[in-house]
Amino acid sequence: MEFHQIDERNQALLSKIAVDDGHGENSPYFDGWKAYDNDPFHPEDNPLGVIQMGLAENQLSFDMIVDWIRKHPEASICTPKGLERFKSIANFQDYHGLPEFRNGIASFMGKVRGGRVQFDPSRIVMGGGATGASETVIFCLADPGDAFLVPSPYYAAFDRDLKWRTRAQIIRVHCNSSNNFQVTKAALEIAYKKAQEANIKVKGVIITNPSNPLGTTYDRDTLKTLVTFVNQHDIHLICDEIYSATVFKAPTFISIAQIVEEMEHCKKELIHILYSLSKDMGLPGFRVGIIYSYNDVVVRRARQMSSFGLVSSQTQHLLAAMLSDEDFVDKFLAENSKRLAERHARFTKELDKMGITCLNSNAGVFVWMDLRRLLKDQTFKAEMELWRVIINEVKLNVSPGSSFHVTEPGWFRVCFANMDDNTVDVALNRIHSFVENIDKKEDNTVAMPSKTRRRENKLRLSFSFSGRRYDEGNVLNSPHTMSPHSPLVIAKN
Repeated sequence: MEFHQIDERNQALLSKIAVDDGHGENSPYFDGWKAYDNDPFHPEDNPLGVIQMGLAENQLSFDMIVDWIRKHPEASICTPKGLERFKSIANFQDYHGLPEFRNGIASFMGKVRGGRVQFDPSRIVMGGGATGASETVIFCLADPGDAFLVPSPYYAAFDRDLKWRTRAQIIRVHCNSSNNFQVTKAALEIAYKKAQEANIKVKGVIITNPSNPLGTTYDRDTLKTLVTFVNQHDIHLICDEIYSATVFKAPTFISIAQIVEEMEHCKKELIHILYSLSKDMGLPGFRVGIIYSYNDVVVRRARQMSSFGLVSSQTQHLLAAMLSDEDFVDKFLAENSKRLAERHARFTKELDKMGITCLNSNAGVFVWMDLRRLLKDQTFKAEMELWRVIINEVKLNVSPGSSFHVTEPGWFRVCFANMDDNTVDVALNRIHSFVENIDKKEDNTVAMPSKTRRRENKLRLSFSFSGRRYDEGNVLNSPHTMSPHSPLVIAKN
């Protein structure tokens, strides 16, 4: 049975939120997931299936967490050694959260930032994953119709997380490759002026640091520029720092919390941090979202709102024990960074051999891949044509730059930390064969008459990579059933 069709009767019966498309499901970002769900790769059962490279998960250090749990069965209330706490934990429902959980989160956040800043456990507010935490902050800061400035490219699902139910708006701060997509004061002022001219009330700026999809970190000067900007306009600054422990090479990560302490004239009540364990520890299914605000009213109101999306007490109990083990945390952070660095270096090195470059990055679980030279022309239409070939024929789910609202066609986000080494090999081999095929076609057009060459260029992306043909719209057909790992049912990737 299909549930995605909304007929005229339901249009009249249901709320506007229930019948609109604010979830953003009809975007290339989610369409790639549908293609994967319809034909998922498996090394034995389906070796020609779609490889999932659109999932921003960190699965490289899961063995360390599993090993810790084996050694500490008392951390779970569902083991013989942990049963004595079962009743008290199962009955706990205070939206403040377990004190030991908040202490553990605050300690972990400090360690991730190299001990350069400390966090107050009393300001830790829980949310149902980073998605729930993000939405809660927007509910606290904005009324329907109010807007936030967000540098682009930005996380594709922000359109859902920040806008859908809150009815807030996003105004893009356009960044480009000429300066590696860095945010500038001039770009901020242009976006702010645009909002004023449209009679839109701007309530703040939202950044992701480290950046999704760029995999880069903000430098100290840019962060100070952002703080100065929000101070001058008396608006908020929300810093999504959920990838802060995925930094694997210099420069080191600088948290907005450090800047708050360094700047003499900083309106702390305007600064808010979003955090999660989904990326840094690879635990998205635990739905641990964190709000850390320097505004007392936001802390109080967000905590009350968290009743709609709490972290289960069982999860809090387990993580409190794990995060309080300082020796484990230190080893995990060091080893996780090392493994990310090795995977990133291997992946980008192989791409470089194929003539494919990526934005120079130092964090995250993905690369920002530059395929502009493979476009038949520099348009987003050409980007979508290339993406359909990659999805349908190369059988890789990569995310096109247009889904992140980048201003230049030809960029793609490719995730590298959600698979094992053998799957990486398969993916790289597919990319190599794909590029080699295109290069051969280009070589064959050199000696052609101009009319023939133009016709060949138009067809350069239509070759059958897998030996099978697909209708251009095939990838856009939603599956009858969704994978349990799909972002259509699990948020914030």
